[in-house]
Amino acid sequence: MKLLWVKTDFLHPTTRGGQIRTLELLRCLHRRHEIHYVAFNDPNEPEGLERANEYSSKAYPIDYQLVDKGSPAFLIELIAGLFSKIPVTIQRCRSEQMRAEIERLTQQEHFDCVVCDFLSPAPNLANLSSCVLFQHNVETVIWQRRTEHASDWLRRLYLKLQAERMFRYEGEVCREVRKVIAVSETDADLMREWFGVKRADAVPTGVDSEYFQARGPAPPAADLVFVGSLDWAPNIDGVDWFQREVLPLILQRKPDCSVAIVGRKPPKAIQELSTRYPGIQVTGTVPDVRPWLWGSKVSIVPLRVGGGTRLKIFEAMAAGIPVVSTTIGAEGLGARDGDTIRIADTPEDFAQACIALLDSSAERERLRGRALQMVTEQYSWEAVAGAFEKLLVA
Repeated sequence: MKLLWVKTDFLHPTTRGGQIRTLELLRCLHRRHEIHYVAFNDPNEPEGLERANEYSSKAYPIDYQLVDKGSPAFLIELIAGLFSKIPVTIQRCRSEQMRAEIERLTQQEHFDCVVCDFLSPAPNLANLSSCVLFQHNVETVIWQRRTEHASDWLRRLYLKLQAERMFRYEGEVCREVRKVIAVSETDADLMREWFGVKRADAVPTGVDSEYFQARGPAPPAADLVFVGSLDWAPNIDGVDWFQREVLPLILQRKPDCSVAIVGRKPPKAIQELSTRYPGIQVTGTVPDVRPWLWGSKVSIVPLRVGGGTRLKIFEAMAAGIPVVSTTIGAEGLGARDGDTIRIADTPEDFAQACIALLDSSAERERLRGRALQMVTEQYSWEAVAGAFEKLLVA
């Protein structure tokens, strides 16, 4: 099969869940199929284009750099977003050069299938009706949840406006494409209900269990560890909620509790946590997250905002570390509270779940063992890629 895969970024350095999911799927598919990959090329990340041959037969870089979210230009984009019918996060990814390149390729190469990876490249595809939309999240859910947790009325008003526009735009695209592939049955059901999608299927999230398996004792890192990109709003909100509402409750019982916050591009407010709490480490980008998982006692996923499924949970399970998560953090994964994971949604419950695991090595071992068995037996990337492959041709 000959596939055209369209995304807004190349897949190295691999620092985000969506990149990991796409990379692992494409590595498997590339063994059996011809993959043509179109994406924006960030000149600051030459590794992306250099390593594209690991998962694609041919790569087509588009010279286009997204405006940095900390820059004045991004503020201008936000203001312009007040007057656009398209959500600002989609508008940011419009590129006439990408659109022209996709049209050229589809006319010349005669692909068996075109995959739009995430919603963001959709404006650059002239003929969505022939595409498969690989939807890692229900984007509208993320914007609605961000609206609910906005810190002030002005931010809430802006996010509400964007959520409404996302609902309309996401629905239009989902109805227009040939098929939607979601990352959980929860998401697929929601797209059918909200958007009237006729063809929505789901593939599960996978994990490379062998890669994450510890080879021996690891140096101590922290009692609690959070792993996730810290330039993504849901992760920022989750860490902020944890340090404001949950951590003080834990410190009342365990004043020496240490926490590692591991992820790329932490904003200033998160960087400063290490000065407010002696037990907190904020690492920024690390070359390998596995030692932080292996050397910690409990992985925390305190998300209040988000969609899709969190690869970080399966990665922690594969690394042999028990997980405490909110319901939103663990949604769509099939992990069972008390069996393979601990689920807690209030600050009190989340703190107590962490304390209980920190206090009991036997309970950590029981939860760890059950979770590791689940991901090893049920969620290999090869199995996920096989399911994805069948949906492409169905």
